[in-house]
Amino acid sequence: MSDVPALKVSAIVKTYHVGTALTNIFKGRKNRHTTLTALAGVDLELRRGEILALVGESGSGKSTLAKILVRSIRPTSGELFYGGRLVPAKRTKDATRRIQIVFQDPYSSLNPRLTVKAMLAELLILHKIVPRREVRAESIRLLNRVGLEESALDAYPSQFSGGQRQRLAIARALAVRPDILIADEPVSALDVSVQATILELLTSLQRELGLSILFIGHNLAVVQHLSQRVAVMYLGRIVEVANTEDLFANPRHPYTRALIESVPRMTERVEDEFVIKGEPPSPLNLPQGCRFHPRCPYAVDACRTTDPPLMHVEDWHESACLRFEELPAFSSVRAR
Repeated sequence: MSDVPALKVSAIVKTYHVGTALTNIFKGRKNRHTTLTALAGVDLELRRGEILALVGESGSGKSTLAKILVRSIRPTSGELFYGGRLVPAKRTKDATRRIQIVFQDPYSSLNPRLTVKAMLAELLILHKIVPRREVRAESIRLLNRVGLEESALDAYPSQFSGGQRQRLAIARALAVRPDILIADEPVSALDVSVQATILELLTSLQRELGLSILFIGHNLAVVQHLSQRVAVMYLGRIVEVANTEDLFANPRHPYTRALIESVPRMTERVEDEFVIKGEPPSPLNLPQGCRFHPRCPYAVDACRTTDPPLMHVEDWHESACLRFEELPAFSSVRAR
């Protein structure tokens, strides 16, 4: 792999201004607003030819980051680099082609009025992927690559099952020959029996095409078997990054430990030690210091006043926990 990452985000911040409550308007406070912080200084690298998983609870900012990566929304501040080059804030045709996204709900992401043939032809012609005379052959090749037959060309999205529609969404993303694929919860809306086949498809595509894939999810059992590295996000910040094996064997942030402990197991009792207590704080009223300290069993006074950056733990392992060196040993049995 090249030392230059396929994709890099540096100090990405995304905030939203939220209007006042109706009660404040009645009191004459018409111009007041508050700020919701969706992302607060995110630094992340996607290496060439790897599957990097981004995990965290709902509301942690994962999907917001995905939309910034494909430039469907702009960050408040921060920079995005593709192959070592700065990506302009304005969405460009080239950036759109190079970085594609597959969404959670395949049906809502496909145009119900277009046949599969029209959907693929539109992209192949717009981006000049192949000459017009080769569009049909290329469309068939794309369908075959994702496990669908030529007969699908004349059908509409409504005529397919959920798993088949997700295959169509992947084929559409591959049509423009991207280097990077953002998979935003691509299996969470599918039946369990179908999820495995889509995950196997993503793995084979990464291997055969050399794609760099950012897989966004919340199911750590899936992440453990799919990705080479894992980044853990909490309330708009990356709190731990490590190779998958290292992260599951020895997580160095209490939030990561709690996530791993929350994975259901058939053969052992889940201990209460690392179970996440309570609800995440509101992004409208973030706590001082470490964002996780109100729910952390290891928090000390310093955690309530210092917001730690990602710190070096060991090779390819970083943690944003002041006490990562003092955390109790984590049994490898729990990471199975």
